[in-house]
Amino acid sequence: MTDVVAQSETDEPNPEMSAGPFGEQDAHVPFPVVGIGASAGGLEAFRQLLAALPPDTGMAFVLVQHLDPRHESRLTDLLGRATSMPVTEATDGVPVHANRVYIIPPNANMAIAGGRLRVTPRAGHGPHLPIDFLFRSLAQDHKARAIGVVLSGTGSDGTLGLCEIKAVGGITFAQREELARHGGMPHSAVDSGCVDFILSAEDIARQLAEVGVHPYLAAVPRTEAEPPDNDEQLKRILMAVRSATGVDFSMYRDTTIKRRIMRRMALHAHQSWGDYAGDSRETVLKWMRCTTTCSSTSRASSVTAKCLTR
Repeated sequence: MTDVVAQSETDEPNPEMSAGPFGEQDAHVPFPVVGIGASAGGLEAFRQLLAALPPDTGMAFVLVQHLDPRHESRLTDLLGRATSMPVTEATDGVPVHANRVYIIPPNANMAIAGGRLRVTPRAGHGPHLPIDFLFRSLAQDHKARAIGVVLSGTGSDGTLGLCEIKAVGGITFAQREELARHGGMPHSAVDSGCVDFILSAEDIARQLAEVGVHPYLAAVPRTEAEPPDNDEQLKRILMAVRSATGVDFSMYRDTTIKRRIMRRMALHAHQSWGDYAGDSRETVLKWMRCTTTCSSTSRASSVTAKCLTR
């Protein structure tokens, strides 16, 4: 059972509607890449998630755990028993392929750039935040095809990176705090307001499989994939909002509005614009809930923009 996070509607972790990068599909690989981060208790959560994942999701999975820099990691062997997908320890420069799992080596940072994993030695000073490090690179390299998942762990590593993924139109998950062996990292992520789904590890896997086939993340460019009546469906959605609220979105950039609505469609399992337009009453009710405490038209417009993507 999916559970979209009841995020505070007055929080503003996302860019405004005019922000250009939101949802741009200029990633170097034509499939989603899922970054998954954990710390204490992460092995159990990793196993649960991988065991529930189908082997043919069409996505790549890059796993980061806080590891003891003084010891070799057995994570690759242990997780290889939980899935039929190939599981390998990452090496610098390796290209990322769909339906494979890549594990961070000990005493290292891992990023992704140009569709390849970049493994560098761990810095000897300052806080070590390898999950944020990976998530930020995912946001930069994969834009809307970036997906971030925070599992069991202490501290707050991963929170800032999740917010960067969401800011460019990616999709974010956190394990349910009460089901995690250590709830600190999931709690921090959820508290930031940047999490789309709060689920058990097994349900995260199931939701990933569902989201991964949505047109929002499809390899076909969206302008080619959209049927010709989508503009008419968009008008229906925006007219419903305007008739109920008086807020007119006709002056907003058409491509940005579409990308944000497509993201919301992915989150709520709407496969077509027609389905979403038919559910436009729900969109209006969501807007009304969001703007109950708004005190100005400009503020209401800003919050409405965010509601279109939640």
